[in-house]
Amino acid sequence: QECSRPKLDLLFVRRFCRIQAVLFPSWSSQSVLMFATLLFVALLEQLVVYQVGIVPSQYFKILGEKDLVGFRNITVIAICLIVANSVLKSLDQFISSLLYVRWRQSLTMHLHKSYFKRKVYYALNVLHDELDNPDQRISQDVERFCKGMSTMASNLIISPFTLSYYTYQCFHSTGWLGPVSIFIYFIIGSVVNKILMGPIIPTLVQQERLEGDFRFKHMQIRVNAESAAFYRAGRVEHMRTNWRLQDLIRTQRDLMNKELWLYIGVNIFDYLGGIISYIVIAIPIFTGRYKGLAPADLIELVSKNAFVSIYLINCFSRLIDLSTTVSDLAGYTHRIGELQELILKLSDSHRKSKNSPQKELPSFEEDSSDSGEETESADTAFTLEQVSFTAPSSEELLVRNLTLKVTAGHSLLVTGNTGTGKTTLLRVLSGLWEATHGSVRMLTPFGPRGILFLPQKPYFTDGTLREQVIYPLKEIYPITGLADDKRIVRFLKVTGLVSLLKRTGGLDERVDWNWFDVLSPGEMQRLSFTRLFYHQPKYAVLDEATSALTEETEGELYHTCKQLEMTVVSVGHRSSLEKHHDSMLHLLGDGKWELAKIH
Repeated sequence: QECSRPKLDLLFVRRFCRIQAVLFPSWSSQSVLMFATLLFVALLEQLVVYQVGIVPSQYFKILGEKDLVGFRNITVIAICLIVANSVLKSLDQFISSLLYVRWRQSLTMHLHKSYFKRKVYYALNVLHDELDNPDQRISQDVERFCKGMSTMASNLIISPFTLSYYTYQCFHSTGWLGPVSIFIYFIIGSVVNKILMGPIIPTLVQQERLEGDFRFKHMQIRVNAESAAFYRAGRVEHMRTNWRLQDLIRTQRDLMNKELWLYIGVNIFDYLGGIISYIVIAIPIFTGRYKGLAPADLIELVSKNAFVSIYLINCFSRLIDLSTTVSDLAGYTHRIGELQELILKLSDSHRKSKNSPQKELPSFEEDSSDSGEETESADTAFTLEQVSFTAPSSEELLVRNLTLKVTAGHSLLVTGNTGTGKTTLLRVLSGLWEATHGSVRMLTPFGPRGILFLPQKPYFTDGTLREQVIYPLKEIYPITGLADDKRIVRFLKVTGLVSLLKRTGGLDERVDWNWFDVLSPGEMQRLSFTRLFYHQPKYAVLDEATSALTEETEGELYHTCKQLEMTVVSVGHRSSLEKHHDSMLHLLGDGKWELAKIH
């Protein structure tokens, strides 16, 4: 990240255009229609602004001529113009806000679609460390990018029209010297601001990365508060969190120091523009171009020309003022663009992968029986042929040339010391990690009547008790109303968690707590088994799934698995597990392994 400093270059343009393709998917899209409406309102607003701008010159002439009737008429017109301008400006802001919401929804949903597809979210958060804080890029950077875009939208789209119109008016009033002087002034201001913006963009990207790290540290403490409290780790976590804060504050100060020079440049350009406008107006006056005009007419002309020149400079000033927003926008564009590129790379590599276990299998919520494909799912879950694998960050083989077949009715126990690759084997089976050599095939789909994994660390989503049990399904399975309630209650009784019904207020009552904070480790494992029994897969892959339970409870749960005709693949250390399995794979380390029948 440090070697490639983000900046305003062709890479920025490519990434920006890729994002725009998401925000404006077609000419008939809602975003295009809203943008066209914003353009129309902004144009109408500029027409009214011009009329409001020349009102003072008309007042000067009428007051100079002491015309009471004209004064009344111009006052009524001025009030109507001000009301119209206020309404149009408010509509401009309202449509810009609607565009912000629309763009954020479109871009976030587009990223979500790719992020949650297959195992991309897992690869980004676990396997790839070249991209920091993908969650922050989706939730925060997208929001700030869309906010910046909506802020700039009306100014940018109307600029070509206003610049053309007021350049013509300025030329008509002052000759070629007026617009040429203002254009030169703008070019000098643009070059200076481009130079001042250069160091800001990479510093902003660095600040956003450190913001994500600081937020992640607090989230880490929130999730693991109890474990930290048992260690009495308040002081050390205080120190380490302050380290993250100091890194962030140091970068923010660096950013503010760099932005100071940009602000100075922007403000000088803004205020110096007022003097330039009067110099432009003074030249034709002192050269005698308006020699024959009466004082009242000259005052009217000076006021009108001053407005035209000042507004033309103001148009350029607004573009220069946007340089701060553009620098921020460029930083967010690079961060979102990097995320898009890595997601695309991971998606492409997944499609090209030849060893993906679930390559042609239905997703969790699809019924494999309706797929029209003949599979070996009735007899076989996995086949491994001469498989070797390592951890992603290591070249040391954990297992070498493993040949294995998991078939219906023959449960397998995987044992071995810590670090010999037991959990890694399950990751390879599920397709989360790639084997370095050999063939891994999953011949039965995930889900009901297929395969279900219970990971070592139980996971519970936000939602009701029912949603925890049926997870990861979005709706009840099978969809049978009251019958489904009875199944859930039955399995809650089997796992000894029927008391949860009272604690939560029922299956469908929303709870405002974090399930990880409320449930003990043993309760979390029992609720995971409730989920397993509800789905009733043909094969259950269990990673230390009973480590927090007594041997008696463990025996009851495995007995229920057998009653539900599940074939289990278990990882564990307890000798009490052996009686629930038919064979045992013992991982010895250094790539060695032994496979033997238990009984």
